[in-house]
Amino acid sequence: MNSSLERYTERVEQYASRFPRFPRFVDVTMVLALIGCAFFGTQLSLPGESRPDTGKSLEILLGLSCFVLLKYRTHTRTVVVVVAGVTIAAIARGYLLTPMLLAPLLAAMYWLAVLCDRRTVRLYALVATVALLTVNLFSDGMRDLSPVLTVIGPVFWMALPLVGGSLARLRRDYLEAVKSRAEHAERTREEEARLRVTEERMRIARELHDVVAHHLALANAQAGTAAHLSRSNPEQSRQILDDLTGTTSSALRELKATLGLLRQDDRPKGEGLEPAPGLARLPELIDSYRSAGLEVVVHQEGVRRPLTPGVDLTAYRIVQEALTNVAKHAPERATHVGFTYADSRLLITVSNDGPATATATATATATATATAGNGASGGFGLRGMRERAQSIGGDLCAGPRPEGGFEVTTALPLQPSAAVEGESP
Repeated sequence: MNSSLERYTERVEQYASRFPRFPRFVDVTMVLALIGCAFFGTQLSLPGESRPDTGKSLEILLGLSCFVLLKYRTHTRTVVVVVAGVTIAAIARGYLLTPMLLAPLLAAMYWLAVLCDRRTVRLYALVATVALLTVNLFSDGMRDLSPVLTVIGPVFWMALPLVGGSLARLRRDYLEAVKSRAEHAERTREEEARLRVTEERMRIARELHDVVAHHLALANAQAGTAAHLSRSNPEQSRQILDDLTGTTSSALRELKATLGLLRQDDRPKGEGLEPAPGLARLPELIDSYRSAGLEVVVHQEGVRRPLTPGVDLTAYRIVQEALTNVAKHAPERATHVGFTYADSRLLITVSNDGPATATATATATATATATAGNGASGGFGLRGMRERAQSIGGDLCAGPRPEGGFEVTTALPLQPSAAVEGESP
């Protein structure tokens, strides 16, 4: 029965959403049906009893009270008061209390239970029921019935619309809650999708910056060194130009590998793409900068340990970007790269020598931009290094050294958590 009622309610709601005037048609039909029920109820009486002689005024008033139900959506409480007053007046004049006579009041109580809060429903229902029972006990039309039947009948009939209205209100609240949860889930999915797109865009931007900035800076340094040595040492200049060809080829390969991640095709995962670089390629990286005239010294403390792919890639990119900054900005060519393996962290230090004043002038803009984090006037490399370190649970500091030069220090966890490792670039 409940499923049939729900199907009927859904059909009514579908018609109401499709035809805007359908609810008004249903209301008018309901009012006409209630007028017929009330008129039929005034014609009923107990066997051997005659109907009260009240003329037609009360019957007309009872019929007119049904039209008040057309305002049940906006004036629910007023409708209950008016309909209950007319119904109680009819019973007081001697009309037999039957479900037909109570039909307008039952409809008003149903909409009260649907549209109003529980406290209001209880108050109005209690007052209407007590008033109805009081009048019914002293009515002439019920004097031949036992008090038990006189009480049970009205209470039972008044309880039906209250229970039905409460169930309808609960169903409506449930549907609204389901709809609200669905809308919230949809908004959450959209926000999560936008967040993932933003994070992925930042990862791609960091990768492209590291690849392009590193190789262009290295190629520029090699080309400048070759031009400087072209007359004094042609053989070494020719060797540097050969290295320049390898630098540009490497740049193209890494750029192709990075952009290949954005392609959507049917190739198996990883086919045609180079593996992500790590510290295993550090000697190759150091040699490329040495060929450009940069003096790089690498030292290590502690026992070297295997790194997870995320930490390995992050460590390589940070060293690569730090050396690129040295090649572009530092006046002194001597650079020190240090690796210290502690119990749970890898400490990486990249520093270059130079006068404090000269180095501070060369790196002031980059340091200020890295601190602000806006990247408006350069400093994307320092900000990118910091973001990389933080993405796997590490931290990074960069700034001029008191004794002169510039230093980049980062501490990376040897075993980042699974959640952080999954988010690493």
